[in-house]
This record gives sequence, structure tokens and C-alpha cells, in this order.
Amino acid sequence: MAQQEQCLLNINLSNAREETETYSDYRERLRRNKDILKTYFTFGREAFREMFPNGVADAIEQAQTKQTTETQTETVQIEGSLHLEDE
Repeated sequence: MAQQEQCLLNINLSNAREETETYSDYRERLRRNKDILKTYFTFGREAFREMFPNGVADAIEQAQTKQTTETQTETVQIEGSLHLEDE
């Protein structure tokens, strides 16, 4: 039973800071873990499995990839800027 839960979460839920982890990464991981556990306990195991069929780590990775690609493709032009293309 515990193996199934670990496979579902497949992330580091420890409160201990890893040796290779920066302090800001550590704090971010703790905040993310708090949100993940809150969702898990609010909706229950079965609903959580439906939300994250490939595990939480995969969902986090996909979200970060999507955010990175959206940020890279987004361009903002400000009127009066010297970087505007001639129309």
C-alpha cells in the first residue's frame, strides 16, 4: 500500500534540506509539498490518482515545460519603445 502511494507521489516529501539543494529551492519544494498534500487529503486517494495518473512529478515537469515554452514565445511590444518594428 505504501509503495503505491510513493509511486503516485514520486517526489521528495522530506522536510530535510538536501545537500545539493539551495535554500530557495528548498523553500519552494516545501511550499509545493504543502500544496500537494493539501490537495491529496482534500480530494482523497482515488481522485488524486485521476488528477495525476502519471504521478505528481510528471505533472510538475509538464507544467514547468509548458510555462517555459510560453515565456519564450511571448513577446511584448510597448508603444513608444525604441525596440518596435517599423510598421
